[in-house]
Amino acid sequence: MTSEAGPSGGYLDILRAPHAARLLAGTLLGRLPNGTGPVAIVLFARAEGGSYSLAGGLAAAYGLANAVGQPLLGRLVDLKGQPKVQLPAAVVSALGMVLLAVAGIQPLALAYAAVVVAGLFTPPLEGGLRALWPGVLGNEDRVHRAYALDAVAQEVMFTVGPLLVTLLVALHSPAAALLVINALGVLGALSVVLSEPSRAWRSAPREAHWLGALRSPGLLALLGSFLFVGIALGSITVAAVAYADDHGDESVYGWLMAALGLGALVGGVLYGARQWAGSPERRLRVIVALLALGYVPLVLTPGVAVMTALSALAGVFLAPALACGFIVVDRHAPRGTVTEAFSWLVTTFGVGAALGTAAAGPAVELSGTSAGFGVAVAAGFAALLVLAATGRALAAPGRSVRHAGHGSGAAHPDNSAPSEENDRNAAVEPGFSSGHQA
Repeated sequence: MTSEAGPSGGYLDILRAPHAARLLAGTLLGRLPNGTGPVAIVLFARAEGGSYSLAGGLAAAYGLANAVGQPLLGRLVDLKGQPKVQLPAAVVSALGMVLLAVAGIQPLALAYAAVVVAGLFTPPLEGGLRALWPGVLGNEDRVHRAYALDAVAQEVMFTVGPLLVTLLVALHSPAAALLVINALGVLGALSVVLSEPSRAWRSAPREAHWLGALRSPGLLALLGSFLFVGIALGSITVAAVAYADDHGDESVYGWLMAALGLGALVGGVLYGARQWAGSPERRLRVIVALLALGYVPLVLTPGVAVMTALSALAGVFLAPALACGFIVVDRHAPRGTVTEAFSWLVTTFGVGAALGTAAAGPAVELSGTSAGFGVAVAAGFAALLVLAATGRALAAPGRSVRHAGHGSGAAHPDNSAPSEENDRNAAVEPGFSSGHQA
């Protein structure tokens, strides 16, 4: 099923490519506010005297606004290019968090408005990076390995991010954590958009269609599954805070979330170390099944040391699920919608995380910490059920589908048209599309 691929050499080969290390580091830094936003919001709301339900509600509003903004901004990136969208969005998003830090949680309307602005204008750096990889790396195998590296780097953020937030809270305040994290995010976005690949990138021509990337049945099936993966992760965010409160030590929360990220980091490295044979759609079902099983022991809520180890175990299959999901998106996205398609995955994950935080808060208050982790277990198995029920829509294409570099708008030095791609979702649909570019 697998073959060795020289993992370290493969990753080093990617990072040695011109611009690759800068793009990865800049995107990672630019995504820090989004990756730690729910954590920082929950800790800030609790420090201001808010309840678990209020903290979860604010985090949910942030996540839902992010979910709305990502595909809209992703479509703008496909139409207008990266610099004109990414940096202005990053600045506006940061200003939303500044407003929350300065105004606090009262009045509630202003607090909710602040997090909505911050979430709505979060730049689609994640989808943007995956659109840039083909132009930077060229070879399809290297692009797929870069997806795994990207998932690993994301887990570094999820490992270091919560620790950084809790450190800033301990050294100063939750408000200071919000300000510092978002300042770093703007710097990361600036680094990306000033790079040559970002400035030169253009999306492939696309058929005008009101659904955009969502006209792909395979993509819709994948998004349905990742909605529940997001619910699982979002519920753990709130349940872990409740677990830390049960043990009277706020730092326990940071350790649990860091362990979850560390487990995903290890899983991502191991997953990216091999070239996998067979359909990625089938492989994704196996990975999501193992991911769901990993959440089950968390319901036991044992002592801190054991719980930390279980959190690491629960995270092992998260990065592989994301890396495999990126490939599936790439195989099913309609031509010229690469940033939007990847942004929809981010959006769906964000919606799920928001729903998870909103559901876990009342679950904890009504039935205790174990119930909060129980939400994650239920969501994990729901994600698996969606994949099992949509096998026909996710069936692998009959022949090899283009990776994101073909028709993704990867910059061509001679400005020639992108290579022809096998786009099984590109058929013109009466009443919804035309020959004009969208």
